[in-house]
Amino acid sequence: MPFIDTKDVRLFYRLEGREELPVLLLSHSLGCDLSMWDPQISDLLSYFRVLRYDTRGHGASGVPAGDYTIDQLGNDVVQLIQALGIKPFAFCGLSMGGAVGQWIALNHPDKISALVLANTSPQFGTRDIWEARRKAVNEGGMKSIADAVMQRFFSPARQTSVYGQSTKLVLLGTDPAGYSGCCSALRDVNTRAELRKVAARTLVIGSDADPSTPWEANGEILAREIPSANSVVLRGAHLSNLEQPRAFTAAVLEFLLQSQASADPFDSGLQVRRQVLGAEHVDRSLAKADDLNREFQQLITRYAWGTIWTRPGLDHRTRRLLVFAITASLGRWEEFRLHLRSALVSGMEACDVKEVLLQTAIYAGVPAANTGFQIFREEMEKTRG
Repeated sequence: MPFIDTKDVRLFYRLEGREELPVLLLSHSLGCDLSMWDPQISDLLSYFRVLRYDTRGHGASGVPAGDYTIDQLGNDVVQLIQALGIKPFAFCGLSMGGAVGQWIALNHPDKISALVLANTSPQFGTRDIWEARRKAVNEGGMKSIADAVMQRFFSPARQTSVYGQSTKLVLLGTDPAGYSGCCSALRDVNTRAELRKVAARTLVIGSDADPSTPWEANGEILAREIPSANSVVLRGAHLSNLEQPRAFTAAVLEFLLQSQASADPFDSGLQVRRQVLGAEHVDRSLAKADDLNREFQQLITRYAWGTIWTRPGLDHRTRRLLVFAITASLGRWEEFRLHLRSALVSGMEACDVKEVLLQTAIYAGVPAANTGFQIFREEMEKTRG
């Protein structure tokens, strides 16, 4: 099992992705665990090696006795990345995780390449609020606060969703002593006077109906005080990554990938074009370019592939399926065949193409789908051959 022993706690972590990619560390909210980030993982792994962990007192990590401090929560992360040999990394934390991110950015600025602070604050409420919550869980267990917490975590429609129900189970399974210890850490957080010292590129994410960290009194302060911070406000309640998972992921990737984008999208476009259509086909097309179509080849590489296909909002599989549907609907059969052939060679499964063509039959007509299925069968036979 992936555990790291720090000075005073055993931390459970999960490190996924290709070793050559930059590292993105994810830090979860109070009362959750690393599974909170499940909706983001598949998209993030296309661009990052993703490290997530259970904060002390949560999930499978240890539960030291006593009150915790934000220094301890931050140092846990520092010791974790040192043990794993990770160099400067991007950090994304939500709520309590955002407090940890602020601490690292202020105390170890050399370790942070970019910072995402979601639904968090420079100061979390009053001491009385935290002491009341600690008393409740210490005396009555996690069930004593579960309903109230869920109302802050999710909008009413989302509380009964898969994400809502899974999160509630994690909350109820959290050790009351660990939860209480982290409440102590959040009770004492106050970075208001230091925010202008944050040097990392920063994105602040908030929600328009977050009862725990309302934007105007929390995220807006972070976005205003942290130098050159960007900000995004999503719809929903406190756990924005579960309330609006696609929008959250898109905002994070768009921000983090800005620094990786080349000045000329031709280079990235050429890379994606070769990846999607096959290097042999693309290289042959470019080699055949002459004075008549050379500029056209540059145009589609730079704009179609380097500007649209590189956008993180849709993965390449989804974009391929859209190409199938649109080209079949419009009768662009040469383009349909080209994309279909490269997709099958790269491992796309027949069931996906079948569903697209059935959808095409309903919305674009049976003749279009019929031709699509014929070409599909021909290309399948070539692939088997």
